[in-house]
Amino acid sequence: MRRALFICSRNRLRSPTAETVFADWPEVETDSAGLAPDAEVPLSTEQLEWADLVFVMERRQRQLLMRRFPATMRGKRLVCLDIPDDYEYLQPELVCLLERKVGPFLRLELP
Repeated sequence: MRRALFICSRNRLRSPTAETVFADWPEVETDSAGLAPDAEVPLSTEQLEWADLVFVMERRQRQLLMRRFPATMRGKRLVCLDIPDDYEYLQPELVCLLERKVGPFLRLELP
């Protein structure tokens, strides 16, 4: 079972879309959170500890994540998707982009 955590800034559009898109994939559990103080679901240490794979949407989020949670991120697989904040929730173009960029990571065999 893969546990994928999707992170964006405010957890309103991109990361909730990713959580929804991959929630029905076999052998995949999903969660999402945001790094901004006003995020719908602010990122917690518990979420990071739970995750096998951590996906951020932008490089600046990767930097912030590593600054705020250095010990928790040690040894975690972190992937930056380089998806700008230009999409609405479940927008078809965003769904296609996520499937193309995230899909290969979720299809890999577990170590």
